[in-house]
Amino acid sequence: MLAYERRGAGEPLVLLHGITHRRQAWYPVADHLAEQREVILVDLPGHGESPSLRPGAEPPGERMVADLLDLFAELGLERPHVAGNSLGGRLGLELAALGAARSVTALSPAGFWRTPAEFRYTASLFRSVMALAGALDPHAARLLRTRAGRAALFFWINSRPTWLSPEAALGDFKGLLRARPEVTEFFAESAPFTAEMPADVPVIVAWAQRDLVLPLYQAKVARTLLPHAEHIVLPGCGHVPMNDDPYRVATTILRGSRPTPVKNAA
Repeated sequence: MLAYERRGAGEPLVLLHGITHRRQAWYPVADHLAEQREVILVDLPGHGESPSLRPGAEPPGERMVADLLDLFAELGLERPHVAGNSLGGRLGLELAALGAARSVTALSPAGFWRTPAEFRYTASLFRSVMALAGALDPHAARLLRTRAGRAALFFWINSRPTWLSPEAALGDFKGLLRARPEVTEFFAESAPFTAEMPADVPVIVAWAQRDLVLPLYQAKVARTLLPHAEHIVLPGCGHVPMNDDPYRVATTILRGSRPTPVKNAA
């Protein structure tokens, strides 16, 4: 089973992090969310404390969705609300397209590139970061104890990287290295998001204004493909916005996961 934490009370809300991250990415907002929701923070396959992505001929995203559906069944979650960042946002949208999510709040979701050059930009960025992280691994603990080190190693995903604690930064750094096989597999293909969303599933797409990983212009594609969604910009935030503006992110997710009637299975 995938590693997870469960806290709070209310309608269930599953939180999905992005590629190379871990469930602790949600810690800056989890307590606020848990005041009104039952929050389930999940480590995706091959990330954090979860087992590696299962082998198979299907694309890696499909296998991750299958693992999440297995987790929902194991935990007795019937169409939970889902909030996700980056890859997690895309997975949330894919779950909703399958009828498995009650609502989705997607923070800079992956899959809205539309040209090979746009995809190559993001893939090349991750490959460069992974190579640099591998070279710096022996020195990471010392570097991340300094504000300058945290700024240098996390500027690409956070607009305020020095707000990370040294302990959180080191955990994220080690998590990034642990996810190298999944990064390699994901960036071996460039399939964009094409699923058709049910019109009755509430969706908020919130794009980080200072996103260097999935640039803000991709939000225009999301507006076209998801015309029934609410589209907003998170001012001043980087690609992983939970640490940059916890209050705004938490209130956006609470609004996106407002209680809704549960659809009865026919």
